[in-house]
Amino acid sequence: MLSMKRVFTIIGFSFLIAILAIVAFTSWYTVDESEQAVMITLGEVEEGVSEPGLHFKYPWPIQSVEVLSKETFSLQFGYEESEDGDVKDFPKETKMITGDENIVLADMVVQWKIIDPGKYLFNAENPTEMLEDATSASLRSIIGSSTIDDALTSGKVEIEKQVQELLSTLIGEYDIGISILAVKLQDVDLPNEEVRKAFTNVTDARETMNTRKNEANKYRNKRTEEAQGEKDAIMSAAQGDKAARMEVARGDVAQFNAIYNEYKNAKDITQKRLVLETIDQVLPNAEIYIMEDNGNTMKYLPIKDATTKPVAPVEQEGNEGEGSETNGQ
Repeated sequence: MLSMKRVFTIIGFSFLIAILAIVAFTSWYTVDESEQAVMITLGEVEEGVSEPGLHFKYPWPIQSVEVLSKETFSLQFGYEESEDGDVKDFPKETKMITGDENIVLADMVVQWKIIDPGKYLFNAENPTEMLEDATSASLRSIIGSSTIDDALTSGKVEIEKQVQELLSTLIGEYDIGISILAVKLQDVDLPNEEVRKAFTNVTDARETMNTRKNEANKYRNKRTEEAQGEKDAIMSAAQGDKAARMEVARGDVAQFNAIYNEYKNAKDITQKRLVLETIDQVLPNAEIYIMEDNGNTMKYLPIKDATTKPVAPVEQEGNEGEGSETNGQ
């Protein structure tokens, strides 16, 4: 039978071993590269640890550590996608009214991450539920101020931007250590097939109208450019013709002034020369002779190009008292 002293010794030794085991297993912790840790000392949250590696601390219950992920999380609002790819919809969550009093079904995904582990752990009992409620409120608020055309067609990007701004503001006011990275509308649809078909017809008609407008504007621009080109060509030709006519006129004036100066210096000679040049212009193919009668023999002087072979003279008997005679062929 063991003595009391021996019993107390065994109990004390067991208690010491337990304490040493607790100290050994709770005095260190590791942080992965994709993780962040928050230190809790006697119930008070201290600054978080994000550097990867092995770290030491006071043993439990003096200090404890909560390790959280630094990865980006995705909140699926209005639907749930399983690991094998099956999608389950929740139409009651996604049904909402647009600003022009139409009903649409809108679901979205929100990407977020933890930026302050202490606030995430202790400022809210369930921060992910708060995020989901804030997402629902933000999306319904923006859809409620948008038209159905914006929600279903070209306004989705602007709706996503406004939802992200409003959701970030709400999460910042809640102060739960979460940062909103992005929001993305996954699907915006109408509640039944009849409404979807009617809206599709309206959308197709609008697209056809826009296509026709674009084609008309393209044709108008093409014809306008062609007309402008023709106008520029006509104006350029007119300017060239104007310049040519002005140069010809200047040449005619200069030629007239030169002839006039010669006329002033030798009036008779210049006058005869002008008469002969005029005859040559009026009758370019005529042969001109100047003949003088001296007795029975007539002498003549042909006026033609030097390259033209002279025509043999025709002798005629002249009567006394007859003057000079000019013949042209």
